[in-house]
Amino acid sequence: MKKIVLPILICTLLLTSCASREGLAYYQNIENTTIDAKRFVTTVKPDDLLMILVTSLDPLATQPFNLTTNMSVDPSNQAGGGQMQQQLYLVDQNGMIDFPVLGKIKVSDRTKDVVVDDLQTKISKYVKNPIVNLRIMNYKVTVQGEVRNPGTHKITSERITLPEALSLSGDLTVYGKRDNILVMREESDGVKTYRVDITKPDFMNSDFYYLKQNDVVYVEPNKVAFNASAVGPNISIYLSAISLLLTTVAIILTNSKK
Repeated sequence: MKKIVLPILICTLLLTSCASREGLAYYQNIENTTIDAKRFVTTVKPDDLLMILVTSLDPLATQPFNLTTNMSVDPSNQAGGGQMQQQLYLVDQNGMIDFPVLGKIKVSDRTKDVVVDDLQTKISKYVKNPIVNLRIMNYKVTVQGEVRNPGTHKITSERITLPEALSLSGDLTVYGKRDNILVMREESDGVKTYRVDITKPDFMNSDFYYLKQNDVVYVEPNKVAFNASAVGPNISIYLSAISLLLTTVAIILTNSKK
């Protein structure tokens, strides 16, 4: 009986071994780390949906520069009521939008401030002191892998950090690998991949502390998860059974010595 106890005990320890603090804790040695928030800028990309509103002291003068609104009818409303919705501009694959009066305008790979300044300059030829408001309406990031609630998150503020995106997904599970998080990002020349270590504060001043629209974040499983998967999805049942067996064996051995 004693020969059985030792292998079972070793197996149990291997399966239930916990990751070290260094493998789980975020922001280690973060003291005296300063984040430069001003360096983040939002850049317009192909397939973005833009809401652009032009206003001035003369509403009639700016009317030609705004897309007409659509009436969205609520089918559940028997009275036939609806809601007016502003039409959006879809950035094509060439990075252009078709703007009223002005025609084709290049917006892709430009920051929002640059696009707004360009539109204001062009519209100023027709309207005195125009004000241009621009907003990206389909700003989103996707989080996959070893998080509690993987999925796609719509971001209304047009600015989100990697820790915030992970928090929206319920944070990493204990099986998530914190020092090798994958970020997939759409660049002008294709999708590129980057690795981020959130256990060290260095990433907070990298290009991936702030995520960009359409970024995909993947948290891969650590060694503990692989050990668990080797046993199968019913690991908790197995561990309970092993624990019960060990307890029974211990009782038998204790009674046999009396």
